[in-house]
Amino acid sequence: MSKEINRLHPVSAIITSLKALKSMILPIAIIIISNGFNFSLNFHSEHFWQTILLFGVWGGAALLALIGGIIKWRTFVYWFEDGELRVKYGLFVKKKRYIPFERIQSLNYNEGIFHRIFGLVKVQVETAGNKGGKPEVELTAIRKAAADAIELEMRRAKNEDAQQQLEQESTQVIKEETVSTPMIYHMAIKDLLVLATTSGGIGVVLSGLAAVISQFSDIIPYEAVFHELTDFVKVGVFLIALTVMFILIAAWVVSVVITLINYYDYTVRIEEEKLIITKGLLEKKRITLPLNRIQAIRIVENPLRQLTGFATVVVESAGGNGENGNDKKITLFPLIKRQACLQTLEQLFPEMNWHPAFVRSPKRARPFFYRVDFIWLVPVIGACSYFLYPYGLLSLLLIPLTILLGVWQHKTAGYQIDGKQLAMQYRVFSRTTLIMEKKRIQSIESTQSYFQKRKNVMSIKATVMSGMSGTTGTVPSLEQQDAETIFSWYEH
Repeated sequence: MSKEINRLHPVSAIITSLKALKSMILPIAIIIISNGFNFSLNFHSEHFWQTILLFGVWGGAALLALIGGIIKWRTFVYWFEDGELRVKYGLFVKKKRYIPFERIQSLNYNEGIFHRIFGLVKVQVETAGNKGGKPEVELTAIRKAAADAIELEMRRAKNEDAQQQLEQESTQVIKEETVSTPMIYHMAIKDLLVLATTSGGIGVVLSGLAAVISQFSDIIPYEAVFHELTDFVKVGVFLIALTVMFILIAAWVVSVVITLINYYDYTVRIEEEKLIITKGLLEKKRITLPLNRIQAIRIVENPLRQLTGFATVVVESAGGNGENGNDKKITLFPLIKRQACLQTLEQLFPEMNWHPAFVRSPKRARPFFYRVDFIWLVPVIGACSYFLYPYGLLSLLLIPLTILLGVWQHKTAGYQIDGKQLAMQYRVFSRTTLIMEKKRIQSIESTQSYFQKRKNVMSIKATVMSGMSGTTGTVPSLEQQDAETIFSWYEH
């Protein structure tokens, strides 16, 4: 096995520095805005020393970030020895990390803008013992050939019987094999557009906007804004509604663009008991997911997609670094016809039942799905009716809407036990079908209020390992006998 010392590409110094500088942008912007853009390089100006101090601090931080990036690039080395990937880094405190290749679960590739310009890739090495959602080792920027060499060494360690054949393969052969692996899913452009226009990304955009505004809470003249809004309200409700509609449309357009960029050319392939997911326009990502780490499958259908026969499939995986940082919830099929989804899942997991016949919540449990909502509805309706009369009386429509939503949730709630498999179905707004094997379930618990006990109903929760906190499926207000059946099934 090669003991040749390998280094990161020099571009990694720039990438590391820019990553550090990126975290400084918001604080610097807040300082500039809070100062009212009162900066001057005129020595006699009262703002001269403020300007020198601000840009001096920022320049010093930028210089330190650049020096830190260069130090990391110069001190970070890796090599292969005794069936391990070995890493050494650090200037004053030298750190070493040895990772046996047989312990490596996956190699995830990311290609940002700088990576793509220079033909590089960022490699994240994941093991089952990843902590805090972070990869075991991250190689910031290396050549694709070097990344393929790591994959080749990993294959050699995991497939000793095929070692002689693998030694004769070149990097180019590996690339060709990766490309020729069976493709099980590819998102067409029309499906991508449907995904972008029906996704819930608008909520993420609005919450991000709220987070940015909260950073400037100290400098926003809320009293003046309130008076302006009061005058604006006097103009008419129509203009207010028009403004709100404009904001929502703008947020929706932004969410569509973000979704198109993130899920462009979304492809799923299967190779050696692993799922290979590639996606991205500006930043290309490759996520590797071993089939044996999948803990559960979630099929999610929001009301619009349920009406049109589409669904989203999410896999819950044990440990590692998922799409969202600390969790391990990976979208397998962002948008797929439900029938095609079930057929594909049957091919991937033939031992599981993908057409469960659910045992539903009893009719006497229906009030429990909307009764609690009246606790917060009554004061809201009362406040709206009093302070916004007569338009506030429209809030009374929340009562029938809440009842209809509760009835809808009641019709969805159900479970099924089939051999070693538990399937649960429930909804808040989107219908979720969670399917898991008995050996993957970490715990099952029940809750029963005083009123539920009088009606002999009970809520059930099942948790599987996924990321840091796990994923829990909850079916509210099942027949008590059915809940006890689930407990009996789960007992050893």
